[in-house]
Amino acid sequence: MKFLPVSFLILALAAAAAFAYDPSPLQDICVATNDLNAGVFVNGKFCKDPKQATADDFLFMGFRNPGNTSNPLGSKVTPAFVDQFPGLNTLGISMARIDFAPGGLNPPHTHPRGTEVLVVVEGTLLVGFVTSNQLNNTLFTKVLYKGDVFVFPIGLIHFQLNIGNTYALAFAGLSSQNPGVITIANAVFGAKPPISADVLTKAFQVDKKVVDYLQAQFWYDNN
Repeated sequence: MKFLPVSFLILALAAAAAFAYDPSPLQDICVATNDLNAGVFVNGKFCKDPKQATADDFLFMGFRNPGNTSNPLGSKVTPAFVDQFPGLNTLGISMARIDFAPGGLNPPHTHPRGTEVLVVVEGTLLVGFVTSNQLNNTLFTKVLYKGDVFVFPIGLIHFQLNIGNTYALAFAGLSSQNPGVITIANAVFGAKPPISADVLTKAFQVDKKVVDYLQAQFWYDNN
């Protein structure tokens, strides 16, 4: 059996790493459009003819007003991802506004395709992320105050909790135009169709009644 040259293996690994994140754009702009006849299909979206692009394609006004935190979590995430902000397409970046009522929580979740950097604009937040099994699920957590910045590595479970007695506001930047969101509780206990109770009772080492109760809850999505 012949073995591949080491140089070839190194090249293959380097290529795999290069494609692990959003690819670099090959043109100045690629404004996303739902027009299937628009032409080029890039990064999951069709591109508007660049000659038809306008300044409005690169403007997002969804952060002007506070998000509605009157919900079970007491928080509201307003995303500015490519679905809401077409001008981001192929640019490998996005943002989100996160509003918190006192005690409000942005629950444990992951972004499978993007690292997140968070800046606190108002209030006091307890934030943290948990590493993978490889690093023994270590929790890194800090209390953030106005002006503080914290980074959540790509794909790792993280959260933000308003521990102050007043409204809190934060903005996040993400390293993908479509970072994705997986809210852990919603995914595990609110999956459709539901994950087998046999799987969950074994995984969480709890009685089936507990799993039945959790699966019967309404898992609110604050995005």
